[in-house]
Amino acid sequence: MLQQLANGVFAGAIYALFAIGFTLVFGVLRHLNLAHPAVFTAGAFVGIEIAARTAIPVWILLPVVALFGALAGVLVERVAFRPLRGRDDEHFAGLISSVALGGVIIALLQARYGTEPKSFAMDYFPQRLFEVAGIRVTLTQLVTLGLALVLMLGLAWLVSATSLGRSMRAVAENPTAAKVLGVNVGRVTAGTYALSSALGTVAGALLALNLGQAGRDLGASIELVGFAVIILGGLGSLWGAMAAGVVLGIAEALTIHLFDSTWKSMVAFALLFAVLVLRPRGLFGHVKVREV
Repeated sequence: MLQQLANGVFAGAIYALFAIGFTLVFGVLRHLNLAHPAVFTAGAFVGIEIAARTAIPVWILLPVVALFGALAGVLVERVAFRPLRGRDDEHFAGLISSVALGGVIIALLQARYGTEPKSFAMDYFPQRLFEVAGIRVTLTQLVTLGLALVLMLGLAWLVSATSLGRSMRAVAENPTAAKVLGVNVGRVTAGTYALSSALGTVAGALLALNLGQAGRDLGASIELVGFAVIILGGLGSLWGAMAAGVVLGIAEALTIHLFDSTWKSMVAFALLFAVLVLRPRGLFGHVKVREV
């Protein structure tokens, strides 16, 4: 049981890191960026390629992957969302546009890397195993959990205590009023997408490092779980996404322990259904009226 709980926490950290990219963009801009899973997948492939070509250590690799993700996020905003700004159907059209752009990204990945999964070299990261109180964890899992916590807490601090974060909150509350008060809404929008995609690509690289490989369906395999996390935590709530990711990871692990792995995929949707029926705002959400 303790081993499964530990596995659930490690899985939940990846879920949360992936989901806060979704919820950051939605919370600030009300955009549902469905290209995010493709950017997540690209982060895994780019991380594997850079590691193979340069053999740089992981603590240098991940910032490079984050920089790639930030640039990809700005590109997503410029291509899929900015041209649609001001339209009556801006949000719905952006959703469709981001789906199309996500498909283009996956096609580009296939053109560059082929259809077979790509892997980190066996000796790229130390394969150390630790055992504490009967719980066995790998060094990769510990590094993943630690980095996920640092990144999530760092994002929470940025949003709550920096000038960029204050600008983001102003845009989230009322973009028109924020613009009148001197906030550069275009810059805040691009910065939000950059942060979201940087976190997404790092999450992709960390998941590939834990799995040992990445395939084109890496993002698709976690996309619906990401939706469940942000709805369970409360749309737009960073703390909710963090907590819900861990809750969902533990719930999946307990399901595997009590039943078997065939029931694992049902857990996310059972929790999602229960939350939508019993508390539509999510566990950490609240009623909010946004002026347009």
